[in-house]
Amino acid sequence: MDINRRDFLQGSALLIGGTPLLARGGGLAPAAAASDTGYYPPALTGMRGSHAGAFEVAHALAWQGQRWQRPDAVQDADYDLIVVGAGISGLAAAHFYRSRVGADARILILDNHDDFGGHARRNEFPVSGRRLIGYGGSQTLENPGRYSIAARGLLRDLGVDTDLFRIYYDQKFDSRFGLGDGVLFASGNRGGGGLLPAVLGWGVNVGGDRAAALIDSYPLGETARRSLRALFVEPLRFSEPARALLRSARSTPCEIFLQTAFGFDEEGLAFLRDISRPLWGCGLDALSVQETVFDYTLGARLAEAAYETVASAGDPVHGRDEDEPYICHFPDGNASIARLLVRSLIPDFLSGSSMEDVVTARADYSRLDRPTHPIRMRLNSTAVDVRNAQGGAEVTYVRGSPSWQSGPARGDQAQEGSVERVRASHCVLACYNRMIPHLASEVSDEQKAALLYPEKVPFALVNVAVKNWRALADSKISTFYAPGGFLTYGGLDFPVSMGGYRFAEKPEDPAVLQFWHAPAQGPVGGNPKAAFRAGRRKLYETSFEEMEQAILAQLDLAWGSHGLDVEKHLAAITINRWPHGYAYEYMDLWDDARWGRGAGPHVLGRQQIGNIAIANSDSEQYAYVNGAIDAAYRSVRELTT
Repeated sequence: MDINRRDFLQGSALLIGGTPLLARGGGLAPAAAASDTGYYPPALTGMRGSHAGAFEVAHALAWQGQRWQRPDAVQDADYDLIVVGAGISGLAAAHFYRSRVGADARILILDNHDDFGGHARRNEFPVSGRRLIGYGGSQTLENPGRYSIAARGLLRDLGVDTDLFRIYYDQKFDSRFGLGDGVLFASGNRGGGGLLPAVLGWGVNVGGDRAAALIDSYPLGETARRSLRALFVEPLRFSEPARALLRSARSTPCEIFLQTAFGFDEEGLAFLRDISRPLWGCGLDALSVQETVFDYTLGARLAEAAYETVASAGDPVHGRDEDEPYICHFPDGNASIARLLVRSLIPDFLSGSSMEDVVTARADYSRLDRPTHPIRMRLNSTAVDVRNAQGGAEVTYVRGSPSWQSGPARGDQAQEGSVERVRASHCVLACYNRMIPHLASEVSDEQKAALLYPEKVPFALVNVAVKNWRALADSKISTFYAPGGFLTYGGLDFPVSMGGYRFAEKPEDPAVLQFWHAPAQGPVGGNPKAAFRAGRRKLYETSFEEMEQAILAQLDLAWGSHGLDVEKHLAAITINRWPHGYAYEYMDLWDDARWGRGAGPHVLGRQQIGNIAIANSDSEQYAYVNGAIDAAYRSVRELTT
């Protein structure tokens, strides 16, 4: 594969002076080392997430079988714990370990990226004299009232009071400006195209005559529009064949049900298919009725009408939890949870003492890795060998990244990085599950197969800094769903103001627009795991410039007629690329029906390996922040009980 070198060269254009159209919102690359006071990754724009320099060593290890010689000497004095991975799971593992072992515990945290947090990444943009803040992946604390005791306890230890988001999140923002959701039709769609009001937004149906009028305005054929009216407007009366499918909700493909119950043709199905991509990474064609209808993907109206029939079959109906509003969101998403964790572990890294002041506090990355502090974090460091040794554990890692710029990869190029070895009593692998068999040779064949079973869901989270959002206000549409589009869903970011940070209060203010790109590729109705693999490769192969052009075209199509000028009004674009994105969650149509968070290959895959434990969202088969925290708590208990 030539992905490594090609992608690195595309990223290097940002390092050495290549200037994509909108990469002008801030510094483009970490010119300083992490030990320097000028090092501040959140301000970088362009291609972020899995950026050039973060993955080359891991790919050489996993794809090319490259091995690094273990240094004779051990770097640093022995630690109590080494954590591989500085995402929320790895940071939480350090937190729980210190709580159990004591405040003097010596802990080293390694991460291959130039910033901590994993998918809980922070993006910043200086625009018109203001600092805009956005999130680069992990979004919101969802239903924190349902968290485990350990996860709730960690939030409490960090000083997070989720009830305060009822104040900080402006729940009347959309109604105050008369904003709603839209559908972005591709140009030339049956002679039409552009942005139109949506008949469905965030699971909430637009009702009655207005919904019928909206559907009639869509550039779709009469069969598709008739089916949409039957689904969203007309009284819901299910035929017996449709009821039979509802009684088998977990084994019935969603699109088969839509065809049977509402007469959808392929054009109508294609219109709805991508609506599930931001949540699942794949379309409705790969999902069951249970996974879509009862998560309100197609609106509360359908879920409520179908509930009694499904429940009568005796199968539990799992749907959206409506107890808590979806508002527990920091301006930088769950990056603030990561920042709070690092502040608690390395106190002088970040000023302040509250969940409010963490939003605007400036981080000093030069303080992460100091010999005088018991807890150290070492960024740009990729583990390549993890083993039990001398009654503890040893980790060999490559500091920095080999150079892939000068030509095709050579067998000796992996030696260009600085190779170091560290030792500790315990080790937590809080990294990608599929890398663990390449890191730890002691993994059994059975456990290796279990670790390799899941397939991460690739995605990209795109943040666009705009000088004002007047065009969105004039259109009365703040977010869009774009069937078949490069950007599937997104728009104006969450209206959260807390601490010293204020969201855009009027249309003339600069703001962040946030969008999701789900690259999974495959035939309609095909296995999503194969689509995830193909999408991951596509995500690596597509350059920033290609993505940028697709983004600009969609933004122009959406709001250009309302006054948005992509040359004048856009300040910067940051693409948070996550080829290894969401943790895989078992899917009704493709996995054993008996599997879930408590049962399945992931339970075998996360088994302790001597003094090495495994903690990540993969190991919980759950792509949410509380899953990562629960995994950390479990791993530390395994090592210290």
